[in-house]
Amino acid sequence: MQIQEKIKRLRQQRGMTQSELAERVGVSLRSIQNYELGMRYPKRDILDRLCDALEVSLEYLVSSGDRFLMDAEEEGGARGKRAAQQLIDSADALFTGGVLSEEDQDKVMLALQKIYWKTKEKNQKYTPKKYRDEE
Repeated sequence: MQIQEKIKRLRQQRGMTQSELAERVGVSLRSIQNYELGMRYPKRDILDRLCDALEVSLEYLVSSGDRFLMDAEEEGGARGKRAAQQLIDSADALFTGGVLSEEDQDKVMLALQKIYWKTKEKNQKYTPKKYRDEE
């Protein structure tokens, strides 16, 4: 199940409207609509607030089966996801020639995603305000 489906299903299970969820998360109604339609992907800080509002873990919300999706941001997300998957596919040589299990691949992917988000947060303070994509 994709993140947009999870957001919608969890919101409905908790008896919330899109407006109520938007208010709890601190974003616009349009943002919630875009997340549920899969037209936009929430930024990391918004993901954390969505998890709080929907009472789920970050790992649950961003996972699709056994694959994590946090790198599926609008800009470069598909390219980043392919690059991360290529890294995992070629990582077998890094781990004494053994094959990585699905669980271990997920752990590597989660670690890469954490590095990505930390780097993005750190670099944002050096980006001029007019170039920042803020909610």
